[in-house]
Amino acid sequence: MNADPNGPTTDRLPYGIYAILAGLVLWFVLAAWGFAGPGYVDLTLVVVTGFFLIAMAIPFVLWRVWRANRDPDAEPDRRAAFADWTAGTFETWQDRVKGSNAAAEIILPIAAAAVGMTAFAIVFHYVATHAST
Repeated sequence: MNADPNGPTTDRLPYGIYAILAGLVLWFVLAAWGFAGPGYVDLTLVVVTGFFLIAMAIPFVLWRVWRANRDPDAEPDRRAAFADWTAGTFETWQDRVKGSNAAAEIILPIAAAAVGMTAFAIVFHYVATHAST
């Protein structure tokens, strides 16, 4: 379903979306640590955690550099509040979609991965404790 083509649109995400994504990535990494055990698993988890940390830190550092070096008069930060953004229209390179639909499409993949990793870790611990029969 396309959003209203005559209404206000934006191509910027509100800061709330970034905060939700960062929280879900943290949840995913913590759930992955549920597989920690003997052997080299801990080393692998440290490397994976480092990759996720770097994947989150690079865009954050680039945003901070951009924010510190921009001209606020020539390039104002026109981010809408989260509630206004979800009610409005989000513009992608392909189409315009309602903000709430865009939020779901952006958040859902990492949320599914975090919940799935948590479920796998719970099943792993359950099987590991009941396998010694």
